[in-house]
Amino acid sequence: MTYAIKIHNTGGPEVLSWEEYDPGTPGEGEALVTHEAVGLNFIDVYHRTGFYPLSEFPVVPGLEGAGRIESVGKGVKDFSEGDRVAYAGIPLGAYAEKRCIPAHRLVKLPEPISTRDAAGMMLQGMTARYLLRGCFKVAPGNTILIHAASGGVGSILCQWANHIGAVTIGTVGSQEKATKAKKNGCTHTILYQEEDFQTVVQDLTKGQGVDVVYDSVGKTTFMKSLDCLRPMGTMVSFGQSSGSIGPFDISLLAAKGSLFLTRPSLMQYTAVREDLLAHAQDLFEVVTSGAVKIDITHEYALKDAAQAHRDLEGRRTTGSSVLLP
Repeated sequence: MTYAIKIHNTGGPEVLSWEEYDPGTPGEGEALVTHEAVGLNFIDVYHRTGFYPLSEFPVVPGLEGAGRIESVGKGVKDFSEGDRVAYAGIPLGAYAEKRCIPAHRLVKLPEPISTRDAAGMMLQGMTARYLLRGCFKVAPGNTILIHAASGGVGSILCQWANHIGAVTIGTVGSQEKATKAKKNGCTHTILYQEEDFQTVVQDLTKGQGVDVVYDSVGKTTFMKSLDCLRPMGTMVSFGQSSGSIGPFDISLLAAKGSLFLTRPSLMQYTAVREDLLAHAQDLFEVVTSGAVKIDITHEYALKDAAQAHRDLEGRRTTGSSVLLP
């Protein structure tokens, strides 16, 4: 019998329960994957707390994992037993030693990329890809603001944007995190607990503002982030670790400079397999070339997922974290 983390009701980390679990056999179009590593992401917290409601219980959480295919169901042509694979996105079910998953959501891993690194980069890395190439096409010379610059997505964003040739400004919560962000190519760092990031951004850009803001923090940063943009700049709100953004009058976007605002989702950007493969391929290229290095800073046993969630919510993690079955 294998094991998995199950949630029977929403709540704190204590609702993450390590239990026996039967992954079943793969049905038509499915593959049975034996996980070698599972990704830890803030969206897992949203599911656990009910901030993003789940349709039924009990449920195995988690949207990212990597391992080897144990078997495939009827109609699966692109994968076979023993293939090294990774995935990120729906359906839920990654917090398990084994799981069945639709094969069209899987991608084969290039040999240089370990399953451990893959589990720490697929969701965050493909998120970085659509942020940089989908929501706003970052080009050499663009100036961008990245909140939580030392976090999982932020660490990849800084490196990838630096590779493109953009000027990056990153907000961080400590000097240690600032050092990490600079190591990842962040041009300027702002200690948001000690400095007003809006004022510093305006000083750094000589009052011009940035081309795009990437904001995964939400409630505490949203309004000031709008004031960091140049006219016709783009605000990308892709997370809300500090809480949800309240209602606001959209005429503010005009008043603040005909701004663009988007609230994207990786699930939409990779819903079509062709798009999923394009995102994964671009990510694999920057990682295998060395332009982006995946920094797995924390490892937890899968059964200790509750502690991993406590550390994630307590902002005690940087870079990427993985759960090991």
